[in-house]
Amino acid sequence: MLHVHDIDLLVPSDQPLIEANLPKPTETSRRIAEYIAALIPDGSTVELGMKNIALAVPEFLKDKHDLGIHTEVMTDAIIELFESGIITGVRKSIDRGKIVASFCMGTRRLYDFIDDNPLFSFRPTDYVSDPHLICQQHNMVAISTALEIDLTGQVCGRTLHTDSTSSPQAKFFSGLGNHTDFIHGAARARGGKSIVALESTRNRGSVSRIVVHLSRGAGITATSCEVHYVVTEFGVAYLYGKSLHERVLALISIAHPEFRAQLLKEAIEDNFISSDLATVEGKILVGPPELRTSLLLNDGTQINFRPMQPTDEKRMKDLLYSLSQKTFYYRFMSNITRIPQKQIQNFVYIDYRSDMAIVGTLPEAHGEEIIAIGRYYLDPRTNLAEVAFIVHDRWQNRGIGTFLLRYLITIAKRNGIAGFTAEVLHDNKPMLAVLRKSNCKLSSKFEDRVYSLKLDFIQM
Repeated sequence: MLHVHDIDLLVPSDQPLIEANLPKPTETSRRIAEYIAALIPDGSTVELGMKNIALAVPEFLKDKHDLGIHTEVMTDAIIELFESGIITGVRKSIDRGKIVASFCMGTRRLYDFIDDNPLFSFRPTDYVSDPHLICQQHNMVAISTALEIDLTGQVCGRTLHTDSTSSPQAKFFSGLGNHTDFIHGAARARGGKSIVALESTRNRGSVSRIVVHLSRGAGITATSCEVHYVVTEFGVAYLYGKSLHERVLALISIAHPEFRAQLLKEAIEDNFISSDLATVEGKILVGPPELRTSLLLNDGTQINFRPMQPTDEKRMKDLLYSLSQKTFYYRFMSNITRIPQKQIQNFVYIDYRSDMAIVGTLPEAHGEEIIAIGRYYLDPRTNLAEVAFIVHDRWQNRGIGTFLLRYLITIAKRNGIAGFTAEVLHDNKPMLAVLRKSNCKLSSKFEDRVYSLKLDFIQM
């Protein structure tokens, strides 16, 4: 609201407002937006810009509830979300019930929608983009785009770069903008998330946007300690509070596949990661997003399931070393107390066809906690895969093992695998019970206190 006495000069004008038909998001932008939407919980307050990726996000927010908007620029993308009741602002910490922005850019439909609408509150940029104010907004989600990011997590959002190898030059693409302000604010907000999105390549796929070192003269918009998530069309990397080793692997795993081997090689040469990882070249892959699913337990707890990722190495160790001696023995048929690093790497670096691993996770402040793992290893000579799974002691006898087995069967059948095999100790009654409930044709042999089982899919 502006008081009339604050106006020094008023010039009536009857010219139409400038309209902007913003470009439709590309398929790559839509894939990135889908990943971003999965990171936005109900009740969040969201910053949405006018870049291609940000314009694609609202399409994937249609199953959310009570979202709020606190953003620099308003576009047509918010209209449908508001009209369908998704944007309410009722759970905002400040400016509750208001859609807050500094300016709008869109079509006549947007301008007519905003005109005389008391739900909109347009404020100066020094209010909207004030990091101190942004951090007071609980569950604030800032979505920023980047032009380049290095393996430590430093973000460049202000400069474009020539591809001349003899004399690379930086060309400033924008001023400071509000990227830094929103990333600062969201990173400090209670329940806040700072998300940086970028396509994995530029120049028609010839240059990786994820690099070992930022280009000379790069205009940095976020430091490595502030960014929570980095998203490309190949997945999501969670960086916040992670070690350099974990950051490097997380970012390589979401780089374009054609550049992963080179990034890994250069990261080893620069001592970012151990030379032991040279053996995993070609195995840094991210599981297909369509393999994500969830299970709702009887007490209302939701367990999320997704493919194993290279960045799960530490979470994998945390799970294995927190198992009871009995559970550990049933899984590995051994009383070993330490699992070699090489074996841990074999667990997490998989190709999602001949090797498959699905993890069950719970959200935690530090990202995720893995509470269950189901996996299979294909023997190409028989087209049968050996299956095994682990459920943390606290979560056993809740139906998680049965769900994991049936889900792995579904995936294996899609991949043309004929059946599963399993080796189970005779006193591992829970595992035997799960396998017998698989709805497969089951055959078994018993020798030296071990059941050798075969689950035939063809007969299902």
